[in-house]
Amino acid sequence: MRYGTGFPSLRDVVDPAEWQARKDLAACYRLMDRYGMTDMIYNHITAQIPGRQDRLLINLYGLLYKEITASSLVEIDYDGNVVRKPDTDYGINKSGYVIHGCIHRARPDVHCVIHTHTRAGMAVAAMRCGLLPITQTASRFHGHIAYHAFEGPAVDLDEQKRLVADLGPHNAMILRNHGLLVCGASVAQAFNLMYQLEMACRTQVDAMSAGMDQVLLPGNDVLERSAHLYQPGTRRPYGELEWHAMLRLLDAEPGGYPSHAS
Repeated sequence: MRYGTGFPSLRDVVDPAEWQARKDLAACYRLMDRYGMTDMIYNHITAQIPGRQDRLLINLYGLLYKEITASSLVEIDYDGNVVRKPDTDYGINKSGYVIHGCIHRARPDVHCVIHTHTRAGMAVAAMRCGLLPITQTASRFHGHIAYHAFEGPAVDLDEQKRLVADLGPHNAMILRNHGLLVCGASVAQAFNLMYQLEMACRTQVDAMSAGMDQVLLPGNDVLERSAHLYQPGTRRPYGELEWHAMLRLLDAEPGGYPSHAS
């Protein structure tokens, strides 16, 4: 059994586009750890392999997010069949492809899917009101967030059609009594969306602790304009500009991403 970061590098084995996708995805896993959005070895982030419509990259089930490298990622198809993985007894989490595979298959515009079980995300997922647009950050999701009813741990393939139907054209979804999910046209965009969704949930939990009578909701016209300004085609695709700063952040930390890129 091989643990942690000691996997042989795939830098000279895969093509440059896949290697870049692997580096970006590994960085995303480490950023999720850096910003406190992990749940032990659970949850998953997937990325499409460029030029290979039915191939995804996903984490080994057993590694911490901060241990994941470009070469430790597993190549799977939409149905969860393993195409390439490191020499280890670790496999993949079935829920990873049950939830992610169907979204990648149904949404060709999606190249990255992130799912979390954060404390704030689970709290909002359990609230009847769902996500409230009480901050500028939360206003990004006004009219642009979906909801999916809890069906137990996501191991039933029959749930896939309901996940896809509930997500629809949106890039963010609250899994009721479960957690959060976002998707994006790139790893950078998906990470930015999840970061802001998580911050919106944390702020909502904090604000509601003072009582709902103390929570102020902006007017609907303001919320609609704010949400419109955050959409990828309005001003810019949020996440792309920020991504370079995120990589610099990892690079500056001990054990940072670039030094473990392989």
